[in-house]
Amino acid sequence: MLGPVILAASRSDRMRRFVSAAPGTKQVVARFIAGETVDQVVPVIEDAAAKGLEVTLDVVGEDITTREQAFAARDAYLELIDRLKGLELGTQAEMSVKLSMFGQSLEDGHELALANVRPVVEAAAEIGTTVTLDAEDHTTLDSMFAIHEELRKDFPQTGCVIQAYLFRTEEDARRLAAAGSRVRIVKGAYKEPASVAYQDKAEIDKAYVRILRILLEGEGYPMIGSHDPRLIAVTQELARRAGRKLDEYEFQMLYGIRSEEHLRLAAEGHRMRVYTAYGTDWYGYFMRRLAEKPANLLFFVRSMITKN
Repeated sequence: MLGPVILAASRSDRMRRFVSAAPGTKQVVARFIAGETVDQVVPVIEDAAAKGLEVTLDVVGEDITTREQAFAARDAYLELIDRLKGLELGTQAEMSVKLSMFGQSLEDGHELALANVRPVVEAAAEIGTTVTLDAEDHTTLDSMFAIHEELRKDFPQTGCVIQAYLFRTEEDARRLAAAGSRVRIVKGAYKEPASVAYQDKAEIDKAYVRILRILLEGEGYPMIGSHDPRLIAVTQELARRAGRKLDEYEFQMLYGIRSEEHLRLAAEGHRMRVYTAYGTDWYGYFMRRLAEKPANLLFFVRSMITKN
């Protein structure tokens, strides 16, 4: 039951300072974070494209407290889009955004987040790519889905994320599995109460499969966010039964995790997109990666006791 403990630590300033200063942290963070700047992440994007992979790019950082930080997040994505323009990759390189970065939790946060994310979505469309709105904790989802619906009026390719461990998600999936939609399904990586989310791994997996079936039998474009070999196999079988061609859905996995599987799926003809995070405010993202898989935590602990 280490996951909930690590997720709680992800919001602790004291733990943030400890982890940042620990020997070996830089080495482990580099496994999950592609770099700190756009200049550092561009070669990663180019390398992925050369290998037949696609990417979705996340500028990390979500615990903002001021409007100025929200504007800075918007500008960071606009800088990224400006660099992507020269690569001419189209939808091979899209973006993922957390609306908390755009001011969602601040005063008048819904309107602020919409105002900040719209120019990012517009700029992405101008270079032939798109944006997916990441799901965060359950208290933010009604706002996220409302912003998603508003953006799709002008930019129907805008995607969103749903989380299998939430009780509400099957209903959300039925609503979203419509023609033209782009929906990423993940298990979920936030600490949620038993009143709104499954707590047992087996129950989460069962819910994931139920939602997968809804998406694959629907008319939208499902994006399967999982590293679980069983769920990947289930996806392939459900897609076959639903008559889906290989380019009518895609797999998504995190940068630095199961990289050989990325290449295997791409070699089989699947669309394989790597969720690639970069930036300096890596702590919250990094801690959720540790919480998701005990092996990641063991890797980190070993590195902490190793001198640089």
